[in-house]
Amino acid sequence: MIFTEKKKTIRVMLTTFRDGFQSMFGGKVRIDDVLPAMEVAAKDVGVRHFEFGGGARYQAPYFYCGEDPFETLQKMRNTVGPEPDLQILTRSISGVTLTTQNIEALTLQAKLHKAHGTTWDRNFDFMNDVNLLARTGKPIVDSGMHHQVCVALMGLPFESDMAHTAEFYINVAKRIIDSGLHFDSMCLKDASGTTTPKVVYDSARGIRPLLPEGTPLWFHTHDTASTAVACYMAAIEGGADGVDLANRPLASGTVQPDVRSLAHALKHTGYSLDIDHTKTRLVEEALTEALADYEFNPVVTSADPRVTGFPMPGGAIGPNVHMMVRAGILNRYSEILDEFPVVVKAGGAWTSVTPGSQQYWLQAFNNVLYGRWEKIDPGYGKSVLGYFGRTPLPPDEEVVKKAAEQLKMEPFAGNPLDAAPDSLGPAKQALEERGLPADEKSVFLVASAMVPGKKIELNEGIRLLEGRPRIDLPLKKKEEEPEKEAKPEEKPAPAAQPQAAMPSGPLTTTCTVVEGGTARRFMVIIDSQNSQSAPAPAQGQPAQAAPAAPAAPAAEGTAVYSPFEGDSPLVELEVKQGDDVKKGQVLGAVEAMKANHSFKAPVDGVVEKIHVQLGDDVGAGEPILTIQPR
Repeated sequence: MIFTEKKKTIRVMLTTFRDGFQSMFGGKVRIDDVLPAMEVAAKDVGVRHFEFGGGARYQAPYFYCGEDPFETLQKMRNTVGPEPDLQILTRSISGVTLTTQNIEALTLQAKLHKAHGTTWDRNFDFMNDVNLLARTGKPIVDSGMHHQVCVALMGLPFESDMAHTAEFYINVAKRIIDSGLHFDSMCLKDASGTTTPKVVYDSARGIRPLLPEGTPLWFHTHDTASTAVACYMAAIEGGADGVDLANRPLASGTVQPDVRSLAHALKHTGYSLDIDHTKTRLVEEALTEALADYEFNPVVTSADPRVTGFPMPGGAIGPNVHMMVRAGILNRYSEILDEFPVVVKAGGAWTSVTPGSQQYWLQAFNNVLYGRWEKIDPGYGKSVLGYFGRTPLPPDEEVVKKAAEQLKMEPFAGNPLDAAPDSLGPAKQALEERGLPADEKSVFLVASAMVPGKKIELNEGIRLLEGRPRIDLPLKKKEEEPEKEAKPEEKPAPAAQPQAAMPSGPLTTTCTVVEGGTARRFMVIIDSQNSQSAPAPAQGQPAQAAPAAPAAPAAEGTAVYSPFEGDSPLVELEVKQGDDVKKGQVLGAVEAMKANHSFKAPVDGVVEKIHVQLGDDVGAGEPILTIQPR
């Protein structure tokens, strides 16, 4: 049983205002909604250490909220004052992005975060690649921020004694220390909450004596499997000096446990927390009021022991669930989870922290929708090919071969930083071509939103700076007030109405049917001879597998739809009005789950009309274009 005769106070970083937003809402929270609650935490509760940026809370403000992510950090710093430590989360070679960045971009990233109020930077590598940790940690150190280096943890969904054991993690820590990298603290980071308490204890106990005297050892996990408090106690008993905790209503489930939960568990043990847990109800009350208009999805607010078989971070479950709801494919969630052990083992068992977790998710998603390994996710493929560092276990040779064939890339054995593309130059050029400011912050906003194959017109940095950001907030749907019936005496006498003429051609409209909480949109075509209903493509079907919608009469042409039942932005359009197309030809793509999914021509013909523009959201019942069949 955990106990110490010598009293010890454990330092707490409150994650409510970063991980809480990310894990519960995919980071899609307007900053002005929550600043009052943050002020309560700092000034009334006395919290001295907050997580406030990085991860999805870098992308989400300008991808979905129309806000400058650096300005949101500055507002938070201004709210809490100069004293509290404010911490961000960065991803080694990816930084705050989902793709590889070169050292110049990572240096600018550190400079901008430091300038906007950041004092601590927690840096991790999803491969636990020590060479990358050393090189990407240097800009953090040079910026003057506290550098917290991570050993990334994860429970494997299959048996292996070669990786993700206590011995494996202790060896990673030894190699970090031997590399000569300067770090101010070390964190054992379990983003999915799947490491067992015994492995946590053995790892902390083995690493603690290796650290230079006075170097804090931190522990981070999620409560998705309901084991977080047990793991925190194991880490503390093993020698951890600090832990991450949250505050209701943004606590537990996919987030960290509430401060009060661990404070209660530590009673009578000799350990205590540096937060007065009796006052955290004030934060809860302020947040409950602030988030009254936000929709809490039970998938992310509830524990899910299945996570032990699909090691997915709480901070990634939230965004992915929200994206699945938007695309209308949440019914495929369980199938994707079942595919996780396959993609983890075949990939080489890298740790499921971002961007590795997203790569696992997208490959599992593709395997379910397209057939196993029939469509290799670019990120997953680049990881098995070596472009993100060395995998802990050898990846499956057949998957490596398929990745090389589909991505047209050879396996890479060099240093990924040396192969990372320049993103700052193209970003600056894109800004100058559009007459937009090309200051360092603007350049980084554009560069960090650049993804291979993505058109610059859809770049979220460009959209923000041009004043046309996409707004996608998880707000409750407001119920429409029922129309009041007019009293009999108020009803005007009906005027004689002329007989409505029947249309000369068919009428096309859409309707929405709600069944069991799932909304399905249909296109309905009506003419004077007969009525027919054209259903949206089957839920979750990929473009090439989606059943073609019934064709409209020849005069109207054949409509082409999105392969998804919900809303998905149009990100590629390969044809224009008047183009000849062949049946099966790829016409364009929509984006779902941060990946592109193509749609094809159902018939030979000519593009008669294009109904939407690049960047528009399209639903299954809304035609993207119409083909006049030959």
